[in-house]
Amino acid sequence: MSRSPIGEILDVNGVAVHLRQDGAGPPILLLHGYCGSVHWFDRLTLGLSAAHHVIRVDLLGHGCTGGSSGLDAVSQARMVAGVLDALGVEDVLVAGHSFGADVALALAGISPRVGSLVLIGQAPDYSYASFPPGSSVLLPMAGALVRLVAHRPWVRFASRFRRAGWFGDPLQDLADHAVTSPAMARVVLVERARLLAFRPLDAQVAALGLPCLVILGRRDRFYDCDKTFARYSAVGARVEVVEGAGHSPFLERPGEVARLLREFRAS
Repeated sequence: MSRSPIGEILDVNGVAVHLRQDGAGPPILLLHGYCGSVHWFDRLTLGLSAAHHVIRVDLLGHGCTGGSSGLDAVSQARMVAGVLDALGVEDVLVAGHSFGADVALALAGISPRVGSLVLIGQAPDYSYASFPPGSSVLLPMAGALVRLVAHRPWVRFASRFRRAGWFGDPLQDLADHAVTSPAMARVVLVERARLLAFRPLDAQVAALGLPCLVILGRRDRFYDCDKTFARYSAVGARVEVVEGAGHSPFLERPGEVARLLREFRAS
């Protein structure tokens, strides 16, 4: 399935990276998660761009950036650091959702341009994750099926009956899944589990010492909200819970998440 850029293509160390910029003011960088794209922040951006310079990037192996190597969080962070260097922005608030939280923390560890962090919908590690049984096998198979059928006319017809409102295009999440590198499944489900067991995200937050806000959905089906709240609170992060929202609260409650980001940026 082909994708059309909605922003600009920037050469970062020989890699064509797709990014979108909106608004002017203090910079906020938004990093999507596994199988996402810049489009996952379309509605959130509307609540931020009136007073902020909002930067969105398609990570390697995703969206209009593409690629099949350098997909781990540290390699992704090096790419994003190159984007920030090219844009010349300083004191950036970096918000990462799910796997994007790993990238945000890795970026803060290598780029002096990062001034503060927001982690959205991500537990420190997989110790109490509730992924469906067999995810490491079934998810790549599901991805292959999505890539096979996502462009079919009957899929778009059927999408009319899906729950609307999260995306302008009701097929957006399927389109993003279809173009995500198959290699990302192993990065997220296998390699990431080992990395987080060795160095969980709450330990990384503590080591960095940067101002950090964590935004959780009360109904996150992957991670227990109360356990995640306790872990991040223990290392000094500010934690906010969006009631009624799940793993991606910025999709379900974009106005509330935008308000939290604006207030945190102002503080």
